[in-house]
Amino acid sequence: MIEKRQFYIGGDWVEPVVPNDLKVINPATEQPVAVISLGTAADVDRAVGAARTAFETWGEASVEERAALLERIIAVYERRSDEMNEAIRLEMGAPVTFAREQQTPAGTGHLQATLEALRDHSFEFPSPRGGSLLRHEPVGVCGLITPWNWPINQIAAKVAPALAAGCTAVLKPSEIAPLSALLFAEILDEAGCPAGVFNLVNGDGAGVGTAMAQHADIDMMSFTGSTRAGVSVTQNAAVSVKRVALELGGKSPNLLFADADLEEAVRFSVESCFSNTGQSCDAPTRLLVERSVYAEAVDLAAGVAAGVKVGDPAEEGDHIGPVISELQYEKIQGHIERGMADGARLVAGGPGKPDGFEAGYYVKPTVFADVDNDMSIARNEIFGPVLVMIPFDSEEDAIRIANDTPYGLAAYLQTGDSDRAKRVSRKLRAGSVYINGAGPDWDVPFGGYKQSGNGREYGEFGLMDFLELKAITG
Repeated sequence: MIEKRQFYIGGDWVEPVVPNDLKVINPATEQPVAVISLGTAADVDRAVGAARTAFETWGEASVEERAALLERIIAVYERRSDEMNEAIRLEMGAPVTFAREQQTPAGTGHLQATLEALRDHSFEFPSPRGGSLLRHEPVGVCGLITPWNWPINQIAAKVAPALAAGCTAVLKPSEIAPLSALLFAEILDEAGCPAGVFNLVNGDGAGVGTAMAQHADIDMMSFTGSTRAGVSVTQNAAVSVKRVALELGGKSPNLLFADADLEEAVRFSVESCFSNTGQSCDAPTRLLVERSVYAEAVDLAAGVAAGVKVGDPAEEGDHIGPVISELQYEKIQGHIERGMADGARLVAGGPGKPDGFEAGYYVKPTVFADVDNDMSIARNEIFGPVLVMIPFDSEEDAIRIANDTPYGLAAYLQTGDSDRAKRVSRKLRAGSVYINGAGPDWDVPFGGYKQSGNGREYGEFGLMDFLELKAITG
């Protein structure tokens, strides 16, 4: 059993004000692998106090000092990457190959992209008419709340630009996947992060999360998670009129036109939806297919899904692992049952666990065909390996269905017509559009429209989120 009850505050590992143990469950075995303590508002007060004190000096640190810290963090992070792989495997059930090739490298990607943005950014520049000096300054003390599905990705995407901007930070990672965050705190400590610049308090949303959002001495909240929780953070933050940046849910459309390479496009679509066991906010979970190739696409999707392997995260391979928790497993089962009850045609997977899995929160890779966009499984973020397929009749029809969602985080497009790709991508109401299998870059802005959030992360755009703009005239 890993014991990690302490919090990282003011450059030291400290005991919680009031101990409140929580077991961390390995979703592959349903057995506890670690114990942490849940914090309280009193722990948040200590962390915010340390961050406020540190901001007096870190807020004035030179670009060179901040860049040097990021360089040291990158060096320690890369040296301890094997430990990060293991932490992510244990806490969220990411297969070891996927953790090593996708999850852990995301941390390096964000740290390096932020370092490049910091070096290239001008913090002082003349106004367009030349009569004033414009100055970017750090927002101040920032509260960061991160999710469990891509744990170190979201931690690095927030912590790196906050520190690069000259802000100080209090991090609350997901309480059900805290091991990677605790390791990240060790990495920052080893890299010589000044005391109080980075602080970590474990806790749940109702306790620590609410205390952070309401705290008068936190100047900004950056939150990644569900839309429901993002609304709560915003409401609690409104009392002190602090800045709020949100990266929330998604129900991303994937438009597949008849002129695409059908077999390749369907394989990409299914495998991308099921990647990370379907637990990605920007997963292409609604596959919209032109009607002339719809029946063939359904057959292909069923075949690809049947070939997706489910396996033990401790074993090497390209299989998917379990979902994060019993609660998430039961939610996904409810969505599958609802889809069947609403009349969607089940062509792969279905309720229950895959054969051979009694322990662990494993879900069958599932595909529904003949889905109407008004069905529950087409409207709600399932956050598991469940794909819904919807036919469309024309380009205009595809765009209409794609945009008919409260979300707008990402959209995907498969077509052999480059003019159509440009035309359609401009009409899709989403923060990111990926054409013919393209993937995101660490320095390209990431964020959503509508109920998928506000603000942008990654590279220069993430750095800007943590900066105020001052005009000095005269």
